[in-house]
Parts: sequence; structure tokens; C-alpha cells
Amino acid sequence: MSHHYTALLDANVLYPAPMRDVLMQLAVTDIFKAKWSEDIHREWIDTLIRNEPHRDRTALKRMRDLMNQATRDCLVTGYEAIVPSLELPDPNDRHVLAAAIVGRCDVIVTQNLKDFPEDALEPYGIETLDPDDFLSNHLALAPGLFCSALRKVRARLKNPPYTAEVYLAILTLQGLVETVAELEQFREQI
Repeated sequence: MSHHYTALLDANVLYPAPMRDVLMQLAVTDIFKAKWSEDIHREWIDTLIRNEPHRDRTALKRMRDLMNQATRDCLVTGYEAIVPSLELPDPNDRHVLAAAIVGRCDVIVTQNLKDFPEDALEPYGIETLDPDDFLSNHLALAPGLFCSALRKVRARLKNPPYTAEVYLAILTLQGLVETVAELEQFREQI
């Protein structure tokens, strides 16, 4: 496959740890190409600290650095100049679209689809998907790789360890309802 399907991951899908873990593991498995920007990192880290003030910013920055190191060619830069020319309902989201354009992304994965109306993105050939649709599409394309990626994520969760059943329940709570429904048949493999 010459052109890897390239996804810009919005801050709100990197913010919840269970979803970030799944997306990251799939990205390092090369199931898709993940992109983000330092602005997106800043956004999910700031939100996490605002909602959970006990979190350690240094540890979160270390996680950001590990994400950048683990994921090949993930960091989009040099998009700031086009931000002012973009039209979106919330001007604060323009940096996300700008990074998707400069990063030559096929899709923006976000929990806020309404912030990225189709007509605003169409000229750039970019679509949006919520994480559930994005993940269930990838599960359908490569069930074996997808399940082995999830198995790796679950194996790292040692404190406490999770059964496949409990882990799928956690993903359901993340809103990954469709994905989990399709994963039920592969429960033995995750």
C-alpha cells in the first residue's frame, strides 16, 4: 500500500488514556499513519490538568515526548501561516484543520464532528470521523493486526490487570460502542 491512510488525531481523542493507548498502538503498528501538532499536545495536556489538577505536567510532557518518538513522522509543523485564512465555526479549531492540511491528512479523528463541517473541509479533501467509526473501519480492514494491538495495550495494564471483558467495557465507556460490538467475536484474541 503506497499511500498510508493518514489521520490527524484531535486533542479530544488523545485526552482519554484508554483511547489514546489504542490509537497510539495502532499507529506504531502502522495500521494507519498518525499525525498531530505541538498545539494539539498542549491542548490535551492543558485540559487534562484543568480537569485533574493532581496530574503531573512533567509526566504528561514525558508522555508527549514518548508519543513523538514512538510514532514515525507524526509531528506537523509550519502550518501557523494558513490558520488565519481558514473558516470554521470555532476559530480555536483552525489550527487543527491547518495541521491536517499541511500534514496531508485524509481524515481528522475527533469527538466534535460539528466543529469541522463537511463544506469547510471538502476543498482540502479531508473528512472527519469520530473515533468509534475510525476504529471500527480499521478493525474491519485488519482484524488480526487490530486485535494483536489491543492485546498489547491490555497486557501493559497491570495495575490492576484487566480481563478482555473488563477491557472491552472500558472501551465502551469511551464511546467506542460500535468497535466493541464488532470486537466481541474476537474476544479470545484480545
